Amino acid sequence: MNHGDFIFSVHVRPGARRPGVGGSHGDRLVVRVRARAVDGAANEEVLSALALALGVPRRDVGFVRISRSRDKLVAVRDTARVRSRHRQLVETLVPGDAEN
Repeated sequence: MNHGDFIFSVHVRPGARRPGVGGSHGDRLVVRVRARAVDGAANEEVLSALALALGVPRRDVGFVRISRSRDKLVAVRDTARVRSRHRQLVETLVPGDAEN
């Protein structure tokens, strides 16, 4: 990733029955993935889900900081379209998510 990146926080929900990207947990974008947090499987699924949701190639999305927690810092190549889509995703109300 480089200096022209849009950096934002995500909150990962591994082992989700309904995977998807949308809603918020505090000021973080929620990413629900089917994979469990074992051997990096959930992390890889997070990046793929974000790329799809933001409409960018997978190679344009990466972690700035990975921790063992569910909160992660992500970078994506910055464009007005990416920022707009991110805002839409954060504001999305996800049925069944009590924390939205």
